[in-house]
Order: sequence, then structure tokens, then C-alpha cells
Amino acid sequence: MIYRVIPVTAFAQNCTIFMCEDTKKAAIIDPGGDVAKIEAALAEMGAVAEKILLTHGHLDHVGGTAELASKHQLPIIGPHKDDGFWIDALAQQVQMFGFAPVEGFAPDQWLNDGDTVQVGNVELNVIHAPGHTPGHVIFYQPEQQLAQVGDVLFNGSIGRTDFPKGNHDDLIHSIREKLFPLGDEVRFIPGHGPESTFGQERRSNPFVSDHRG
Repeated sequence: MIYRVIPVTAFAQNCTIFMCEDTKKAAIIDPGGDVAKIEAALAEMGAVAEKILLTHGHLDHVGGTAELASKHQLPIIGPHKDDGFWIDALAQQVQMFGFAPVEGFAPDQWLNDGDTVQVGNVELNVIHAPGHTPGHVIFYQPEQQLAQVGDVLFNGSIGRTDFPKGNHDDLIHSIREKLFPLGDEVRFIPGHGPESTFGQERRSNPFVSDHRG
């Protein structure tokens, strides 16, 4: 599996394409906007998009979903159903974040902890990781020790919990009890900013490190 990160929207959100090298089939994770940029990246990779995967329902992660799904006949998979209220409130999110209006959508499939998602011949594990939002999920590829973690964890920081139904204790629990046990070597792509590893964050992230005061 190979991947490409495409920063989209004014929030520089990391839309990620995961492509199975054997089949060239790809999943588009969190297409927040700038659909033309995402389509250009797919073309450069020689990828054939087969599905859209969503980590959570915030606008900067889902704003381009309806357009991509309708143009390319793609199923929309994820997040967990507890984020349905965010997706239902896309019009209000547009106003809240100052974005241009986007088309609404309904996921074709909600995801649960322990589910798997196929991308060509590659299998992704789904981990429910609430806190930033109640229905947040991450996508983990164990053979490559690679994860797309959305806005749960960042390089040197953690997700915000001051939005509706955010919960700081749940977020810390998700990071320390669900992400870190996957292994220090696991590289992760966050929803914003540069990549890191769980080991690096466990050692030095001031919010969740083993050495925090």
C-alpha cells in the first residue's frame, strides 16, 4: 500500500489517499474540500478510487464528500454513528467555520470498533477513538504499521475537546489505551500537520507522554 497526503481547505486538513499497489484501488480518507486537488492526486498516482472513508464529521474533514461521491459513484463509509449529529448539521458548520456551502450527505455505512475495511487487497482495521468527537474512528494498517488518526492525536499536540460532545478524558483514554498499545513504531498521519510515530508522542507529547507532570 502506498499513500499520499493532500492538504485541503483553509484549515490545511490532511486528506489522505490509501492505494493498494496490486490493484490500484484507493480509498479517499477525509476529503474536506478542494476536490480538484484530490482528483489530480488520484490521477498522478494512477489510482482508481473505490470508496470514501471518514474519521469524523467535522466540516474540514467531510466538506468534499458529497461532490466526490456523486461524481465518482463512491460509497461513503464511516465514521461511527455517534457523529451523525455533526453530519446532519453541515449547514450550521458552514456558518460556524466560515466555509462556502457544501452539499449534504448520509454515510452508506457506519463503522464500529473492530470493523475492517478493504482497499483493494489491503485490509484496514477500524478503531473507535472518541474524545475529539464521540464518533471518531481511526484507520490502521498493521502490516505497514501505519495509521490515519484524524484529529485524535497530532505531532506534539492532541485534538480539541471544546466542540459539542467533545470529552477530554475520553480523548486521553483513546490515545493511551487504544493508539499507543499498537506500538511505538507505528507511523501516523494526523488530521493536520506533520506525521509522527506513537513512540515519539508517548515519549515527548506534553499532553499524553509517559513523562508528563
